Amino acid sequence: MKSLKNVINVLAFLLLVISITIPAYAQLPEFFNFDDNYYVVYGAPNVTATLIGDNEYSRGDTVTIDLNLMNKGVISGFKDEADKDDLDDLEQKIQMTEMNYEAQRTTAIGIVAILNSESPYITVKSGPQEAGSLPSGQQTEDPVQFNIEVSKNAPAGTYPLNLQLYYGYQQDVQISGDDETDLGITNMEVGLWYSVGQQNQTISIKVDNEADFEVVNATGKLYADADGMLRVTYKNTGEMAAKDATVRISVDDPFSTTDDQAFLGTLEPGQTADALFKLKVDEMAVAKAYSINSEIKYEDEDGHSQISDTIKIKTETLPARSFGESLSDYIGLFVVIAIVMVAAGGFFIYKKQKK
Repeated sequence: MKSLKNVINVLAFLLLVISITIPAYAQLPEFFNFDDNYYVVYGAPNVTATLIGDNEYSRGDTVTIDLNLMNKGVISGFKDEADKDDLDDLEQKIQMTEMNYEAQRTTAIGIVAILNSESPYITVKSGPQEAGSLPSGQQTEDPVQFNIEVSKNAPAGTYPLNLQLYYGYQQDVQISGDDETDLGITNMEVGLWYSVGQQNQTISIKVDNEADFEVVNATGKLYADADGMLRVTYKNTGEMAAKDATVRISVDDPFSTTDDQAFLGTLEPGQTADALFKLKVDEMAVAKAYSINSEIKYEDEDGHSQISDTIKIKTETLPARSFGESLSDYIGLFVVIAIVMVAAGGFFIYKKQKK
């Protein structure tokens, strides 16, 4: 529906442009009679677009693409509708004048460009763009510009964009006059009949291969007013390996840390690696879910240093524990120590009795 609405708006706009720029010829004149045409001319504008600059972008990019338009329209042929031997001087003069006007048939008038994307990963942010008029053999002085947005979740690959071009062009010409003199045709009237032309073209853009990351697991018990360990598992969900990857976290209240970095190593596409962070939780921390920001610095396949987008780590804090609850964490350690001491004491007694 949106595309149909755009087309209707463009057609209305083109009719307005034609009526404003050439009011005397916008409508079929009363004297226009196809039986009096001296020539039938074949040909039309042929407007093509070329993307200027690089067409490769990264996920999350918002960029402006520049399109150069050129009119390659040609007169492909014409048919003489009258027998020159039967024409008087006035008719011959009118015939020559009509041919001069017919040569303008390939001019594209009031070009309007519309760019659409059928992919949910590419969004065209710009509406219809005006590009002026182009005679045959000429190109736009300034490029036609469209703003596009590449989704952060866009898979690598090629994405076609549909470019629709609308313009007015001269469909037919008819000349009339009262007499032929040395100064030309007296009381000459020129009737120009215009139509709306449309051309479609595909403009392709590419989303680069790159490493991308997500947190697939985060474990650790973080109590208020205590130190705790947070283990985070990262996965390379992209198409490119990440070499010598290092993750760094950025913490706010109620967390603090002196251990904000961890080395992940090389992550091939689809591989995971764990990072371990020691966090201190403030004594006033509210028991609830929190989000910690992290970034991964790595080297891409071309040896260039890259930094990932922010990756969220979801965790939560628990209420502060009593002394007894905290002590329970060490019961196992105490038991081990007691067993070792008993074993050592028994061994000492055994050695002493043997002597």
